[in-house]
Amino acid sequence: MKVKKYVAPTMPEVMSIVRKELGPDAVILNSKEIQDKGFLGFFKKKKIEVVAALDKNPLPEKSKRQRQPAEAPKRSFNNIETPTDKSNTDILDEIKYLKKIMQQQADQKDYTFELDYQVVFEFLVDQEVNKDIAENIIQKTMKSRLDNNSINTSTIINDVRSEIETQLSSLTFHGITYDKKIVQFVGPTGVGKTTTLAKVAAQSMLKDKKKVAFITMDTYRIAAIEQLKTYAKILDVPLEVAYSIDEYKEKVELFQDYDLILVDTAGRNFRDERYVKELKDNINIDEDVETFLVLALTAKPKDLIDIYNSFYHIPIKEVILTKVDETRQYGSVLNLAIEKQIGIAYLTNGQDVPEDLLQPSPKKISNYIVGEFIDA
Repeated sequence: MKVKKYVAPTMPEVMSIVRKELGPDAVILNSKEIQDKGFLGFFKKKKIEVVAALDKNPLPEKSKRQRQPAEAPKRSFNNIETPTDKSNTDILDEIKYLKKIMQQQADQKDYTFELDYQVVFEFLVDQEVNKDIAENIIQKTMKSRLDNNSINTSTIINDVRSEIETQLSSLTFHGITYDKKIVQFVGPTGVGKTTTLAKVAAQSMLKDKKKVAFITMDTYRIAAIEQLKTYAKILDVPLEVAYSIDEYKEKVELFQDYDLILVDTAGRNFRDERYVKELKDNINIDEDVETFLVLALTAKPKDLIDIYNSFYHIPIKEVILTKVDETRQYGSVLNLAIEKQIGIAYLTNGQDVPEDLLQPSPKKISNYIVGEFIDA
């Protein structure tokens, strides 16, 4: 294989040189932005350095015939069909990656990182990953490759994916473990607490064969009680409504023979300190209770952090993130987990009970965040 380095002021110019010298079959192995030495240290200019390669071994005759322009349909960069051959898939991924780099070059931005890594960094930020967290991930990814010049799309993305999984590896992703009899769900209104509670109940009954009961303290909304009554009827689960903390304790006593008591609390505006105090006074916190915070992934990243902070007085075991199917930005999962060092119990991606309840893992979360990089 013939490998050669090319330098030119812009990406289009260097690509033109590559095509002229190596032909259309050349493969880009690496590309980055560099600065020339200038004159006596002055008048330095940015340039693009590309390492390209050409396989001198001819393809089999059958492959040559398949590559003839007369037999293959013309394809533009904006309408590329997915090939079945893995090597061709890698090349197409590289082309898409180069398009991102060329766009970066055209934008003439001030880069935080080398051009290859800057593209991935900005993708993470577009995914609503907190900028400081994204910078930390890229810095650690680059550090792991200091002695290796063979950088391409696959290596960068795989390194970023691995770093995300490493940073999440110390957290828990347990969900309901049945260590506690009483499980409470708290969170703002409209995030899907009641539906999530029903999904957890159905999974506990069908998969783990547990005897489940419901208690609701969401007496502010009649619709919430009716919704839970509907789920209770479908699942054949007993339901009690508690209008005070004393009634709540009484209802818990009624269900002492059950394996799991799921409690639906009232969803309120948690920017109002009065309601937050009211929630604190009306939920049970003792050694036989664990609490899960339910948040919607469609909320703004900063709002999610602010809501989490409003629960500082309540021991949250893990967070449940709903409405995964209603967004394409998943950075908030990473922000919450890393910034607050809190585990993720479940992800929900629809209204179906119990199917749309996902058990997360570091690998699954990293795939959500960087899995669509090439197509972005």
